[in-house]
Amino acid sequence: MHPLPTIADAHAETLLLPDSVAELRALARQLHSDGQAWTPAGLTTRLDWSAPLQNTGPNLSVQRLKGVIDHAVDDLTITVQAGLPLMELQGLLAEQQQWLPVDWPWGSSLQAPTSAGTVGGLIARGLSGSLRQRHMGVRDQLIGIGLLRSDGVAAHAGGRVVKNVAGYDLMRLLCGSWGSLALITEMTLRVQPLRYHRRALLIRGEARQLEPVRATVVGSGFTPDWIDWERTANGDCCLQLGVASISDKAVQDQLDPIARLAAEAGLETSPQNWVEAVPDPISIDQPTPWLLRLCLPPARCVALLTSEACQQLHGWHWRLAAGRGSGEAWQSGDVVSPADQVKALRQQVLNLGGEMIVLKQPANTPDHQRLPAWLDAPSKPVIEAVKHQFDPQHQLARGRLPGVAAPLC
Repeated sequence: MHPLPTIADAHAETLLLPDSVAELRALARQLHSDGQAWTPAGLTTRLDWSAPLQNTGPNLSVQRLKGVIDHAVDDLTITVQAGLPLMELQGLLAEQQQWLPVDWPWGSSLQAPTSAGTVGGLIARGLSGSLRQRHMGVRDQLIGIGLLRSDGVAAHAGGRVVKNVAGYDLMRLLCGSWGSLALITEMTLRVQPLRYHRRALLIRGEARQLEPVRATVVGSGFTPDWIDWERTANGDCCLQLGVASISDKAVQDQLDPIARLAAEAGLETSPQNWVEAVPDPISIDQPTPWLLRLCLPPARCVALLTSEACQQLHGWHWRLAAGRGSGEAWQSGDVVSPADQVKALRQQVLNLGGEMIVLKQPANTPDHQRLPAWLDAPSKPVIEAVKHQFDPQHQLARGRLPGVAAPLC
């Protein structure tokens, strides 16, 4: 590893790659002593998401720290270092007929695309994909966490057993903190037995025709592994859902009533392989100038998809969890929507009782037209107070603090 840069020559492109936890702590302590800003990082593939980093120093990466610390197979828990890629973790678990029922947005843990990042990055951003419908979010699978503060002090919260009530819930605090509070170094996760029998169902139709089917499925006692709204760039809408169970017959027995319900409503249905139903747009070789994270009441998704604010956006794709209301919208191709149209979309989401995070926006957008990644949350004073307690010198991820539109740098 190269020596740590001095304050004078450290810059945002510098990538520090410690080979051990001891080296990681030593680097953090030196950065703190020098008063140097730095950014927690994994594979660095998503450092450009959300609010732009400002007045930054080097990126301190855990990508070489990717070991399995403990795998209690019978207890269905595993403890790993934060730099372990999600797909590698799923491969290790599969050897024991287990899996972690969480995914990056767009179902990345279902089909092994190249865009899947590290487990630490998944937790730091708190962005779960389609599997949230049945298995909840990544923070719900987290039962223990290790962290490194900006001053190099290590701490742990939770433990390695499922029934754990030890101390303040730092796990949920760090999940979705985007590296603004601490660097996540390890985590303990609950896992599940792997179910090999999987099938998906595609239901096509107009959004308002699909809504009664969505409401019936979500309101019933049956919970699919995932159920998503999808709206393509040409305006076509569909519902997609997936089921995994102990046998092909059990899967089909769960999908058949939904197919009959859709047929009675005059909607077209077609069975699909689980993987085929969950494409990963980020792995497609197309520019993605806009990428948004949306969250709104599930029953209001149809109102958003049929709104004028949505209709005026050209070349956009939408994937929203039909039972949870969270998901993504992104633009692909050469046509780039102006910031004013995306701002109008954010207002529409707010009017529907939701919120919107701007993960990516065109790099050439003038500063006065750039949209803040987050708007100020009602809890902004509390968020800022927590930030000050964890990182009083504001060294970590400067310019990026979830729930604060313009954090102090």
